Amino acid sequence: MRRSLLLAFAAPLILLGGCAVNRTAEQEPLGAPVAADSAYGMFLAGSAALEEGRNSDAARFLELARTQSGDDPAVAESAFTAALRAGDIQKAALLAPDGPTASEAGKRLGRLVKVVAALGEGKGKVAKAELASDGIGFPHRAAAALLGPWVAAAAGDVEGSTVRPQLRGDAGVDYFGQIGQAHLFERARRYDEAETDFKAVTSSASPSEIAVLAYGAFLERRGRRPEAQALYDAALARNPSNLGLKAARARVAGGKSAPPMPTIKEGAAFALLAPAATMISAKQEPFGLSYLRLALSLDPQRNDAWLMLGDVLQLKGDVEGARLAYMKPKPNTAEFPAAQAKLAWSHQSAGDKEGALKLARTAAATGDTEARITLSDLLRANENYPEAITLLDTLIREAKTPDWQLYYARGQAYERTGHWKEAEADLTQALKLRPDEAELLNYLGYAWIDRGERLEEAMGMVEKAVAANPRSGAIVDSLGWAHYRLGDYKKAVEVLEQAVELEAGDPEINNHLGDAYWMVGRKDEAVFQWRRVLTLKPDDKIKANVDQKLASGLGPQPKLAGQ
Repeated sequence: MRRSLLLAFAAPLILLGGCAVNRTAEQEPLGAPVAADSAYGMFLAGSAALEEGRNSDAARFLELARTQSGDDPAVAESAFTAALRAGDIQKAALLAPDGPTASEAGKRLGRLVKVVAALGEGKGKVAKAELASDGIGFPHRAAAALLGPWVAAAAGDVEGSTVRPQLRGDAGVDYFGQIGQAHLFERARRYDEAETDFKAVTSSASPSEIAVLAYGAFLERRGRRPEAQALYDAALARNPSNLGLKAARARVAGGKSAPPMPTIKEGAAFALLAPAATMISAKQEPFGLSYLRLALSLDPQRNDAWLMLGDVLQLKGDVEGARLAYMKPKPNTAEFPAAQAKLAWSHQSAGDKEGALKLARTAAATGDTEARITLSDLLRANENYPEAITLLDTLIREAKTPDWQLYYARGQAYERTGHWKEAEADLTQALKLRPDEAELLNYLGYAWIDRGERLEEAMGMVEKAVAANPRSGAIVDSLGWAHYRLGDYKKAVEVLEQAVELEAGDPEINNHLGDAYWMVGRKDEAVFQWRRVLTLKPDDKIKANVDQKLASGLGPQPKLAGQ
């Protein structure tokens, strides 16, 4: 059966520490070795660590290189970058690039860092002067604009603090700037103007959780609990499983104290989250990482920032750093279930299945819907299909309008346990809800082909899946294998070769191509493919299949659809 496409995180990278670093003959005419603790050796080790996402190692190596090189400008700029990405903001501020030899990009980011460092030290006037120096240009204009009012507040400039930031064409600055302005109006005791802003950001049919919680907290502080409760109830009607909204609603209903007004540091930290998210979505992760580190230096309790940071670090290969970030949210916080779920996947990708399931169960025990979905995914990933089905039964029963993915997941679990009628019903229901979903078209279409049922319709579905996602090697492989199962081996070879080009390291796809080669008489190429499969860490089932074919010399036994 065509495998599903499960989420997987990158494996940890191998550390370089403790190795001697040698120059090549081209780099060093004399061929003299360079000790790992020399300035050059530390610079090489630090640069490699920075490239690989090991920011703490990079900061340590590059700081040693900087001191041993006598503050060489290029080395110092690299040390600045590493310190910032490792979260040492004060060190980064001291190393902020400046002067004629520093890069323009480094100087712009350095000025932003100095602004935040000054805010963190309570030096509002210093921060304001640095921000006013007009040196923070592209791509940091949005971050500077959103920070501006909070910097003014820190400097005691009340009027300046309530000026709404604007940046032409930037909807994020407009939206988050209005939330910030609302908080700063409240801070200036201009409550009517604050409420005007809060109403504006919550006036859409589906306002953001951030805006709802901000306005609700404002209403609570004004002693208007019934209005706050009505606001939370309306938001929960749209998103009944949201833990943040549930906690706010319970706080009001229980008569507990309202959340305090954000401090200047907390507001400035919030201001940096929108540009951080924008940079990350634009594939500018290094800038996103830098903004998140700056935000967390101002507000270390900002759990949503810790989760975003963990995601970026995981993406860049810093598994241990990501896990430390995911462990920051405490139990009974809204972000705790999501953090535990992310930790669970990190352990799963590292082969620690028991640890992954333990973490996922802890998160699911909070009742959070997404955490329970994560547990069901991990149960399926670890082939515990009966328990996954039981959990998915509950999730589908609880949902007013179940998501197609719940039916898809349960359908997969039923199919893997041999309950085809139940699987077909779920997969068909999922397809009704999501008729153009490539992975779903691929899964159900291939299942019908494999069973010799509804062949014309099924082949059309798989072809539609490929048209929708032609760069997916797994989906293209399904089409090629469908041709194989229907006995069109020549066409199977053509399509499976495309699949291997897309995912050259996939053992299952290479195995399929070997079988297709064998069936068209290209037996040497088939044997080559099967031997290659054994180098790609196949699972036990694929390995046994390949070993049998190589040992017998008979190749695959043809099996057509429905057999």
